[in-house]
Amino acid sequence: MADLAALLTERGYSQVDFTRSDPARTARTLTTWRGDRAIEQGDMVVLLDGGLMHGYGSDTSRTVHVGEPTAEEQRVHDVVREAREAGCVRSGPGSPAKRSTGRACAVITEFGYGERFIHRTGHGMRVTTHEPPYRIEGEEHPLVPGTCFSVEPGIYLPGRFGVRVEDIVTVTESGGRRLNTTARELAVIE
Repeated sequence: MADLAALLTERGYSQVDFTRSDPARTARTLTTWRGDRAIEQGDMVVLLDGGLMHGYGSDTSRTVHVGEPTAEEQRVHDVVREAREAGCVRSGPGSPAKRSTGRACAVITEFGYGERFIHRTGHGMRVTTHEPPYRIEGEEHPLVPGTCFSVEPGIYLPGRFGVRVEDIVTVTESGGRRLNTTARELAVIE
């Protein structure tokens, strides 16, 4: 992951807070990162990085697949993308932070994976990578224009695979605007 940290610095990060990859076939919990395991054909790999650029926090997650994914792997990725979309569109000014959290969780639960969404929906960011308001159920902090936060739902099937797709959103006067421009589709690496 040192290569990724060097690339991020080369591309403008003034500080790299973390880079992680998890060959998600081994994912048991969110904290079980297996960055030292060789990535193999058939692995779903969750990639995360975060740090500071131009004095502001940034954070992103994407999931890639080595070789063609199974129908179930593609379906789970599609569910996570739909949950992320629901969390992004529920991000207008004046609404509490929990609104987007509830909708993202509801999408995952509707598809039968509610017990496999094991972390918060997101967090605030300004001059650090992770800060309040946290995107958790019960968070009443109102969203105001200029607030920036992550929307990062995930599904983790222990011992099999996991998926996370994350965007950074800023609240505008008329809603939420995504700041990430990278593709959200499941990338297949041969």
